[in-house]
This record gives sequence, C-alpha cells and structure tokens, in this order.
Amino acid sequence: MSSLDGMRTRAVHGGRQDLGDLGVHAPPIDLSTTYPIPDHALGGEALGAWAEGAADAASPVYARLHNPTVARFERALAELEGTDDSVAFASGMAAVTAVVQAACLMADKRHVVAVRPLYGGTDHLLVTGLLGTETSYVRADEVASAVRPDTGLVVLETPANPNLDLVDIAGVVRQAGDVPVLVDNTFATPVLQNPAAHGAAYVLHSGTKYLGGHGDVLGGVVACAARLAAPLRQVRILTGAVLHPLGGYLLHRGLATLPLRVEAAQRTAAELAARLEAHPAVLRVRYPGLNREEDVRGVLGAQLRGTGAMLAFEPAGDPNIVVGKLGLITPAVSLGSVDTLIEHPAALTHRLVGPEARQASGVPESLLRLSAGLEDVDDLWSDLDQALRAA
Repeated sequence: MSSLDGMRTRAVHGGRQDLGDLGVHAPPIDLSTTYPIPDHALGGEALGAWAEGAADAASPVYARLHNPTVARFERALAELEGTDDSVAFASGMAAVTAVVQAACLMADKRHVVAVRPLYGGTDHLLVTGLLGTETSYVRADEVASAVRPDTGLVVLETPANPNLDLVDIAGVVRQAGDVPVLVDNTFATPVLQNPAAHGAAYVLHSGTKYLGGHGDVLGGVVACAARLAAPLRQVRILTGAVLHPLGGYLLHRGLATLPLRVEAAQRTAAELAARLEAHPAVLRVRYPGLNREEDVRGVLGAQLRGTGAMLAFEPAGDPNIVVGKLGLITPAVSLGSVDTLIEHPAALTHRLVGPEARQASGVPESLLRLSAGLEDVDDLWSDLDQALRAA
C-alpha cells in the first residue's frame, strides 16, 4: 500500500531502475516508431505477446505496441499508487474510454453505474452511450440498488469535480460486490489518496493535470492490477490511443516534484478557502475540511490524507463578472498547474451535463472552480477580493 512514508523518495526515483545499466542519469526519450528485428521469428513472438497485453517482450517491434520512455512513467505511477501496474494513454478521456471498453465491452457487461458529479467529459461520454453502454446515475449510497447482472463497471470521482464532494471508496466497493470500481483520483493525486488501497480496481488520472503539473503535456493513465492492465494494453494497441514518448517523459519528470507541488498548493488553497468563507460577497465555499458536517463518513483523514489544492465557491454576484475582473488568476479550464486557474463549470467543463443533472448532483449554476497554484497567497487574494467586490 502506498502512503506518505517515503512518498518523496518514490516520486523522485520511481521508474528509473534501468538508468544505471544504461549509463545515464536523466531518462532518455526514445522517439523510435519502429525497431530492427533481425530474427523475425522472435519478433513475431514479441508481437504476439504485446497483442495479448503483455507488459514486456523481447522487442518493442513498433511504437504503438510499446515505448520504453512511456513504460518508465507507468512503473513510477504504479509505485506511487501502490498497484502492480499502470497503463498510459494519449489523454485522460482515452484512459476512461479504455476502461469502459475493457471492463464492459470485452466482458459483455454493458451497464455502468456512475456516482455524480464526475468530470464533465466522463459524464458526457457515459450519457451518449457512444460505446454501446447504458448508464445509471446514483448517489454514493445507492450503488448497491443500481447494480445489475449485466453491470460491468462502477465509476466515481473523489474529491468530485467540480464541487469537491467526498465519497467513501471502501463503502462503494462493498456495495459494488464483484463489479470493478473505477475511481478518478485526478484531484487528490497519489500524494493524498490511494484508491486501490480501499478496494478500487482501476485508479484513473488525467495526467494533464497534477502529474505533469505545468500545463504543457496531455496524457492519461490507469493504475491497476496486472490482470486488469493486460486488457487495457490490448485496447490501447487496437485503438491507437498511445501516449507520445515526449508526453511520457514530461509526465515522468513531473512526478519528481509532485509531492512538493501538491503540498505547497494545498497550503494556498486552504488559506484562500478560509478567506473566501469570510468574504461578504461569497455565499458558500466548498473545500474538504472546511465544513466537517459535509464529511459524514469521515473520509478526510482516513482515506484522504490532505485537503488538496482544489476549491469551489459561489459568489453573490455574477460569476462571469467575477472571472472577467480577475487579472492575475487565469480564466481557463484544466487544473493542477503551477499557476492558479479558475473556471465556471456550468458554462464550460460541465456544460454538456445539463442543468437538471448538475443541480441534482450538487453543482449550482453560479459555482466557480479554482485550482490553486504556486503564487504568493496574498497576491492571489488581492486579485480575488477586488474581483468579488467589483461583481
């Protein structure tokens, strides 16, 4: 099981075990699209192994099948999440899609149970039925009643995007029974939460966010047991949803500073949440630990090791005016970067979820989501305060 013990060490050294044999200090970026195969019989055996979802083979053969740079990142992320393995993809949405395909379509179980709120892209994917699945949306305490014989997957996110709802992962896993549970761990990161330790089968990250950490790389990754990783690799090979080697390098490099960035941004977020709660132009603030009565199952502390760097709040004035008046804080979707970002979920990330579904899952129309960065907290507060007063 992963924990805070040794987290910084694992973040720095994870996935680098082969560098000594290579005689290098920094992980190399392998940009090859194809690899020499002098013995075609052995090459064919390697290709067959990759097609079966193997984690290793005698030759990479072709970049869609395997890439050493991406594999280092995968090993490092698995170490941080405390799982056997992880499988990286071209984006977080490619990763979500692969899990649904592997858990539902390949198992011929086409029903999904989802706990709202979720990231808007995930929610929209499940609503459309694009993958041939049917989805039942429930509250966290209603999972057991929604599971059917043809249920292939339960999906949840905690802390939830965008309102920071906390969900007891072990409680949902118990309700799910034999059905695998996917937990989106993007907001918490492995620094603050390890869903696999609480029974989750799949641990999802949009690597674009905190893992990369600098707003310059797109990628997704799923940490899981080896037996679940093999079908995910098969899906990745067949669909071509591969992570580019440069993306793998940048995500791997981002892991080294992940604990430091999360800890620093968390301090800022906690301070901003406290100041926003006392501000006369703010109706409500959503931040783990701020209102203990919202954490009825005691998730914070037992499951979630910290309050995190994400917060949400409802201004008394027009949220669009608040965003428009900001000067230092960047109005943009995404999160987890070194700079502070703010966005209006009803207008952007969760626009396609629909107003009724948003309201039912605790996402009011005026809610603003803020990702705290690494700036000086007083500079951020000055910007927020003047924008709130102007609105």
